[in-house]
Amino acid sequence: MGTAERLQDLLNRLGSYTWWEVAIEFLVIWMVVFAGLRFVQGTRAARALKGLLFVLIVGTLTVRFFGDDLFARIAYLYERVLAVIAIALVVIFQPELRRALIRLGETGFMRGVYQGAEKVAGELAPACIFLSKARFGAIIVIERRVGLKSLTEGGTVLNATLSAPLIQTIFHPGSALHDLAVVIKGDKVHSAGVQLPMANASDVPDQSLGSRHRAAIGATKETDALVIVVSEETGGIRIAERGVLSSPIEPSALEEIIKEHLGHKPPIEQTTEGEGGQPERDQDDDTPSGFANDQSIDLGAEPEPEQSLMRDPEKGGGMAKEGAS
Repeated sequence: MGTAERLQDLLNRLGSYTWWEVAIEFLVIWMVVFAGLRFVQGTRAARALKGLLFVLIVGTLTVRFFGDDLFARIAYLYERVLAVIAIALVVIFQPELRRALIRLGETGFMRGVYQGAEKVAGELAPACIFLSKARFGAIIVIERRVGLKSLTEGGTVLNATLSAPLIQTIFHPGSALHDLAVVIKGDKVHSAGVQLPMANASDVPDQSLGSRHRAAIGATKETDALVIVVSEETGGIRIAERGVLSSPIEPSALEEIIKEHLGHKPPIEQTTEGEGGQPERDQDDDTPSGFANDQSIDLGAEPEPEQSLMRDPEKGGGMAKEGAS
């Protein structure tokens, strides 16, 4: 059968279907392709997948229309190689497939509200504000549906009741565990001194951000965890989720934002955008971008032990700032 006959046969078969059957088939195909591209968007697989789709489409059309007449041996090999390609794709894109399954578990009918979200937010928010004002760097990982056992194996297990003073003590520069991450499981501080996987430098929106922010992005790319980062250099507080790092968060809104993320509600506005898409800040204000003046942050409710941790950042001390923000 020649090329013209093949094309005519294809058109005849398409003409035998009703319009709504064709519409439904195209809709299903579009939804599958859209879902696949959405899962790999922003990953290393995105560009590779686009190139692979182009090669497969061209190869399939060529084999179908010209295979029997001109490229019989190539058509034979092509059909056998497709099975090998399918297996290779599973191996090559294993991280992306794992992430896709995690996101599937985050759909509205499968996910639930984080148990104890209000208590966790109520303890972490004042602790992070304290660390921000003192310029003590911190990275806090909140475990959700996907377990973090593979990450916590190298850390120090605490299994202690979550409290603001405990978080502040752990991230005090004099603590042996202050350099790495803390993992929160339920209403417990499960472990500290946890080493997180680092994201690529290209994944960080601002190249001035350091290793803590890269670790936050890296951890949330592989799991559904929520990560809170406090920069040692600027005191900025950010949240990472699903491989995306937020802009600096206003301290007064931090507790509510944590609750909403853990409760799976749409996040509230985090920063006020000025010209050029940058957060607005007062020209006379020396506080970091996205933060209020010291007078607007009430730390009067902090327990007595927290006050002993507070130091004047201008007097020095703390972790080495290079790459640690």
